[in-house]
Amino acid sequence: MPFTLATWNINSVRLRAALVTKLMKEEAPDILCLQECKSPVEKIPADIFAAHGYTHMIARGQKGYNGVAILSKLPMEDAGDRDWAGLGHARHVAGRLENGVTIHNFYVPAGGDKPDREVNEKFGQKLDFLTEMRDAYLAEKPEKSILVGDLNIAPREDDVWNHKQLLKVVSHTPIEVEHLAAVQEAGGWVDVTRADIPEGQLYSWWSYRSPNWDAADKGRRLDHIWATGDIAESASGSRILREVRGWEQPSDHAPVFATFDL
Repeated sequence: MPFTLATWNINSVRLRAALVTKLMKEEAPDILCLQECKSPVEKIPADIFAAHGYTHMIARGQKGYNGVAILSKLPMEDAGDRDWAGLGHARHVAGRLENGVTIHNFYVPAGGDKPDREVNEKFGQKLDFLTEMRDAYLAEKPEKSILVGDLNIAPREDDVWNHKQLLKVVSHTPIEVEHLAAVQEAGGWVDVTRADIPEGQLYSWWSYRSPNWDAADKGRRLDHIWATGDIAESASGSRILREVRGWEQPSDHAPVFATFDL
């Protein structure tokens, strides 16, 4: 059963519901995973999305912050969530398709501005979140699973606009990259996007602070699609819809796509 999946940090699902439906109409992924929904679950406009064919929703939310949702045209059951690092944040939810594939939707903490846990509590929380993910996957190897979301780390040198300038900037520091690599190795996860697009600069996020984000192109690849080794070879068609970053009142992230034939 082939299906197309997209992941997108929407930066307020209620504020940008029209952008979500625009993507649904124009691109029609079978499954759309959203992060930073900034809404209690009951206030997510699920009826609007259902009218576009996304009749299944699994979500975790909180008022004004965080929040993750999986919107699906395909039947899906709630496969739970976890409060990683005990933060009390809505940063993870999982859904299971009828073919047995489990989809994990993550919103990893951004980590604040200073890459030093001694002076920046948020950076410590980010590292602890990733460490707990690593330990969980070491304890129980995932199978037939897809992990997506805003992982808030650009791991490769060509995942950022300037590797040397960003080595001390949160999202590309060596310690964050090492922690993310440890999560990936522990779970046997394959970076589907880079398996499909192995070479060249690739970004999914451009700061709101840049007055001309497109021309300046100072991007980072913070949004990811991973798959366990047993199904990774079924993935194809990876792409990042850069043009979505240029839509009216956009999120600062662009959606990332992949197709799986399972």
